Amino acid sequence: MTRNESLEALRLDGFHAVHTGHWKLKNNGHSVVLEVENGMSVSGGGLPGTYHTIQLHFHWGSLNTNGSEHTVDRHRYPMEMHIVNMKSSHPNLTSALDDPTGLAVLAFFIDLYYIENVHFGRISRLLPSIAYKGQTATVKPFPLIGLLPESHLSQYYRYHGSLTTPPCSQAVIWTMYEVPTYISWSQFEQFVTGIFSTEEDEEFVAHLHDNFRHIHPTFSRSVYASKDAKLLTATANHLYSPELSILLLQLTLTVGLIYGL
Repeated sequence: MTRNESLEALRLDGFHAVHTGHWKLKNNGHSVVLEVENGMSVSGGGLPGTYHTIQLHFHWGSLNTNGSEHTVDRHRYPMEMHIVNMKSSHPNLTSALDDPTGLAVLAFFIDLYYIENVHFGRISRLLPSIAYKGQTATVKPFPLIGLLPESHLSQYYRYHGSLTTPPCSQAVIWTMYEVPTYISWSQFEQFVTGIFSTEEDEEFVAHLHDNFRHIHPTFSRSVYASKDAKLLTATANHLYSPELSILLLQLTLTVGLIYGL
């Protein structure tokens, strides 16, 4: 782990705005995906250009002790949210996957609290409408910043990764935020018990959960801490041990999720 003083907070253009038109929430059998229209982009923070926001999706466990695709000091959160952004120089996703920096994914841990997250409620209240694979719902646009830990967006970790299913394109710049965002226990339970990976008319239905990849080695790739990341400083006060280091490991962004855009 190396601190990179040039890694400052990313610029999130349009994340505070209420956009016109409609967004689409859908169950693609792999995750709950929120497709957004044009109007939001990310840049700065060491990214090699401007990236247009195209969708966000979630990974969660069947229990509150697992679900996230990254771990910190071997701790796994109940959920993780990924905001997928495509480099503006590419006309489509196929083109972006041929670029080692074609996608920038902002990843956020989600922890549980007893008070409902009213911003997240704009998504969770529509979950019954997309309980089964293939179902969609219309979402009125809202400021996406409400889903994020806004006061801590300069604290993150950065590494280059890839898709983890064929074609396994080395095309992703990962930004993993240190401070989690929160939802309520009841909102979490809506994902665990109310979302299915099968279609409504199938004879046997299966719950959609545990849609996270198991931890994999970093394969000696470099992981960088941003200028304001806190956990790196805390662990540096201890005698170095791999068990104390931050485990930011290659995570899944499945082709199924990507091509479900």
